[in-house]
Amino acid sequence: MLATNCAVFLFQAALTPRGQETFVYVFSLVPARFFALLEAGALVEAFYPLLTNAFLHAGFLHLAFNMWSLLIFGPSVEDRLGSRVFLGFYLIAAWTASLAHAFFNANSLIPALGASGAIAGVMGCYVRLFPFARLVLLVPVLFYPVFVEAPAILFSAVWLAMQLVPGLITLLIPGEAGGIAWWAHIGGFAAGWALGPALRRRPRGYRPYFQDEGVFGFTPDGRRHWRRDLWE
Repeated sequence: MLATNCAVFLFQAALTPRGQETFVYVFSLVPARFFALLEAGALVEAFYPLLTNAFLHAGFLHLAFNMWSLLIFGPSVEDRLGSRVFLGFYLIAAWTASLAHAFFNANSLIPALGASGAIAGVMGCYVRLFPFARLVLLVPVLFYPVFVEAPAILFSAVWLAMQLVPGLITLLIPGEAGGIAWWAHIGGFAAGWALGPALRRRPRGYRPYFQDEGVFGFTPDGRRHWRRDLWE
């Protein structure tokens, strides 16, 4: 997924400004256009942007932050699901995130694009499978960076609240929805949370663990054990 997102971004960046504008409009998700095409019965034209928009990005920083998040949460989830299942799961999360955004912004004419909804699904799955995994967070205090450890379940609760509050506020404000696709994040996260346990493969398919994992520290889900055979 990371390579595909980067390849699409490079292709997009190589286009002329007019070509980029056309490319984004055709393959991004425009909620008002989506529902208009549904009413017209043009199902293919309506539904493919639900997936293609998840491989587009508005700029290098947009791509970088999304791929950084995917690198943090993706490998562990892929290990638990398997590569093929992970691919299908990622696309389902992207599709669900896009549907959520379209549903809550039905009249919007602003193109929505980015992998954040799909990556929110990966995050939701990660938290469901590794609720007590310890994440190191950078919290800026004035001008000083402070590093804090927090369990994944706590991090996800705070993150989800940060999506829900502005998402609910946008429902109360009339007019065009733009900027951050809050409901895409919420929809993707919900899909990942729900699908994770059902798609998890058997433990014998997991990657081999390093010698110090589960022996002198914590199991992969963040629980403390001193003997590896307690969780194998």
